[in-house]
Amino acid sequence: MPTLYVTHSAFTGHDTGAGHPERADRMRAIDAVMGHELFAGLQREDAPEADSASLALVHPQSYVDAIRQAAPDRGQVYLDGDTLMSPGSLEAALRAVGAGLRAVDAVMTGEVRNAFCAVRPPGHHAEPMRAMGFCLFSSIAIAGQHARAKHGAERVAVVDFDVHHGNGTQAAFWSDKDLFFASTHEMPLYPGTGAVAETGAADNIVNAPLRSGDGGAQFRAALRDRILPRLTDFRPDIVLISAGFDAHRDDPLGNLMLVEEDFAWATAELLQVAERHSGGRVVSMLEGGYDLRALAGSAAVHVKTLMEASA
Repeated sequence: MPTLYVTHSAFTGHDTGAGHPERADRMRAIDAVMGHELFAGLQREDAPEADSASLALVHPQSYVDAIRQAAPDRGQVYLDGDTLMSPGSLEAALRAVGAGLRAVDAVMTGEVRNAFCAVRPPGHHAEPMRAMGFCLFSSIAIAGQHARAKHGAERVAVVDFDVHHGNGTQAAFWSDKDLFFASTHEMPLYPGTGAVAETGAADNIVNAPLRSGDGGAQFRAALRDRILPRLTDFRPDIVLISAGFDAHRDDPLGNLMLVEEDFAWATAELLQVAERHSGGRVVSMLEGGYDLRALAGSAAVHVKTLMEASA
């Protein structure tokens, strides 16, 4: 079965302005590398727009209405110091969520084995009632809840290896024993959450913070020793990956020292758990990654590893 690759031209229409790290060139860099013949076997689809019912799986209607109302007809509107909307932002955010929904549908029905969603804006910082950290909607948390609501998945896991802690996903999953969230991230760093002591209402949260300057050895140990055993014990019906590549040593927004091979290794390890417990069902969604060369290279090895598992 092929690996599904979901993206959309609307993602470049989310205009964050000159100098903003979360910029349209991120999509262009990934699109360019995915044009290589190595990726000719991908099943490529355009991301649909999510509807209000899907957004409501995580976000109250009042929040969704506020985001819709904030969308400008021209110029830019700041929701906080670094999170903003342009005229194209609402469509991009809705399609970012929609990409995850489509990927979950395809994986849960057996149409494909796994999927990667190249989307922006990212989602893992968006809390149920708060946009922050470049994020408007909690895309991967919505995708996880969709797997339950539409496909009957009983246990849903999200593993996040972005350099920043996925506080939004953690907040959305905090109180449900059948939702599992695990994260490696640099600490201290924005957004300030993700301490080891943050374990969720049902011991369903696993945080494995790393220190500034940590590299592949420490990252692999955190996954191998802390996260993968807990993920295995959870026995997920589907594994979702918040694939942030800003832990790369060349990224300007973090201070970890990972390289492309570390992301490939992490992807392979998560695929092995999914193979044992989830029928190989994996959906990955892009989060951070702000050095264009490092982003493209890291996304490439990530998707290639997904494709190898689907062969």
